[in-house]
Amino acid sequence: MTKETGFLKNYSSIIWLLAGIISGTILGLTLGKDVEVLKPIGDIFLNLLFTAVIPLIFFAISSSIANIDRTKKMGKVMFIMLLVFVGTVLISAMLTVFAVWMFPLPQNIQTTAKVIEEAHETQSFGNQVTSLLTANEFNELLSRKSMLAFIIFSLLIGFATSRSGLAGEPFKKFLVAGDEVMKQLLIIIMKLAPIGLGAYFAYQVGVFGPQLFGTYGHSMAIYYGLGLFYFIVFFSLYAFLAAGVPGVKIYWQNNIVPSFTAISTCSSVATIPANLAAAKGMKIPEHIANLAIPLGAPLHKDGSSISSIIKIAAVFAIMGKDFTDPYTILMALGITIIVSTVEGGIPNGGYIGEILVMTVYNFPIEMLPVVMIIGTLVDPMATLLNACGDTVSAMMISRISEGKNWLKQSLHLPA
Repeated sequence: MTKETGFLKNYSSIIWLLAGIISGTILGLTLGKDVEVLKPIGDIFLNLLFTAVIPLIFFAISSSIANIDRTKKMGKVMFIMLLVFVGTVLISAMLTVFAVWMFPLPQNIQTTAKVIEEAHETQSFGNQVTSLLTANEFNELLSRKSMLAFIIFSLLIGFATSRSGLAGEPFKKFLVAGDEVMKQLLIIIMKLAPIGLGAYFAYQVGVFGPQLFGTYGHSMAIYYGLGLFYFIVFFSLYAFLAAGVPGVKIYWQNNIVPSFTAISTCSSVATIPANLAAAKGMKIPEHIANLAIPLGAPLHKDGSSISSIIKIAAVFAIMGKDFTDPYTILMALGITIIVSTVEGGIPNGGYIGEILVMTVYNFPIEMLPVVMIIGTLVDPMATLLNACGDTVSAMMISRISEGKNWLKQSLHLPA
């Protein structure tokens, strides 16, 4: 009974979302274009989400940076950890780009071209970068269209607060309190997600047509196939690079409990205790494990990296646009790094990354439910990759920080 109750608790949000999506599908197939009457329900949900996202990002990022102990964030281990985290996220993202190129998603040009008119002004590369990274008025920062610029602004506010010392303590407390309040607000809004996304999915099926299922099915097949391959092959490769064949053996011997914990809880944070115990069994130095695993839970997400690329490719396919353009791919890789860090530590934070994708590529609002639904469907595998990637990353950090014989020395074997 306890296990069943725990399962329902951990997966309740996904179950309710799937129930809403299935109900919306039935309504869309049954009513056809008449289902447009339900679109305002979806719009209300999305508008609530949009209005909450900007202050949520500000408080979450600013408070996190402001509360970093400046004496602890320095040092070789922190620098190596950052390189390893970003490196594995980029590897998983580039592998996904290759997979999408090898198995392209079906394009729905005729369906979407009649429904969606994309307002996109051609700009030079320099102007596009400037508009993405900055805003020329403070009030423009508060628009979701300037989300990337607002993220940078929030980071700067956090660093400024940290540098302010005792004088900035009241403002730091304000940031922490605001962060908690906005997290609770997002939790409340997401209670409406099954109804809001269900209504929007009904609208998509009724107006765009059932061929959307081809895009969803193809995306899921790529994600779970690639995710399983990455989990087995690349995690073994990382462990081999960290400590050779003994590293591969000791990693998989101790990774069973964290794997089942991640799948059963759908939470990287909930997997931290299992990962710390596994790190001890893997003979990872304690000072590295205690730093890399707690920070890796919110900041290192290989599964989210794969998900981000597939979501972007799916929207490009639905809109009949070319995803293989070099500028598009470079932008997708940059977004993926941000998405894989921003969403960490924020309840339902994946939706923030998805809104960022809509903003950067100037996609219409109708495409947001597409990426949100894909994100929900791949969540179990994404959590598995996110959580279990932290321990193998800690092994690689040990290799770089402690030398190539770190594991043999821990096991008292000859070098």
